Amino acid sequence: MYGWENYLSERDKKHDEHWGKKELFGFGRKPALLLIDIYYSVLGLKREPIFESMKTWPSSTGLEGWAAVDKTAELLAVARANGIPVVHIKGLESGIAPWVHRKGRRGEMSEELRLKGNEIVEEVKPLPGEVVIEKTAPSGFQGTPLMFHLNALGVDTLICCGETTSGCVRATVVDGATSRFRMGVVAECVFDRTEASHFMNLYDMHQKYADVVTVDMAKEYLATRLN
Repeated sequence: MYGWENYLSERDKKHDEHWGKKELFGFGRKPALLLIDIYYSVLGLKREPIFESMKTWPSSTGLEGWAAVDKTAELLAVARANGIPVVHIKGLESGIAPWVHRKGRRGEMSEELRLKGNEIVEEVKPLPGEVVIEKTAPSGFQGTPLMFHLNALGVDTLICCGETTSGCVRATVVDGATSRFRMGVVAECVFDRTEASHFMNLYDMHQKYADVVTVDMAKEYLATRLN
């Protein structure tokens, strides 16, 4: 249904029949929409295939990323129309060393281009009053005021979009589930650099920590949760 079936071995499929998730965990009464790391450096300034985009933006997710952004914009419009809290998560712009230690090609970029890369893309940019939280770790919870903000709002459910499925999205989902939030991951609204990593992490999160749902399911849920 969500594409991960193509990455399961026959043994995995048989195991899933016996032990796999049979029904959704379910969401709560008070959701928030969480948009994770949707900035230009992981998409590029224009829409082009991943390997072309990587010539300028080494961490680009290419056209698949942009497709997810478009679906996220649709979901974001529903959330805003229904008064659902929206929280944007992005990396901290302070010079603090990130958690990734591999060396990229950032030195080849102009400072102007690097700063542009840190901006949330136009399609889902924050509106006045929407909270933007900066982080220095993969999870949006670690070392940030996210938990305090959600508790103050009485939020019990987080609907997650963004990138990468295997990285910052997964880390945030695991921490959210650990903190007893009901977690949702919107299949069409999360994206990654490699297909196998994307689909297998969707499968794994769905089995253990979250409900992976379609964008239409997420829209219907948010539209019924007037805040």
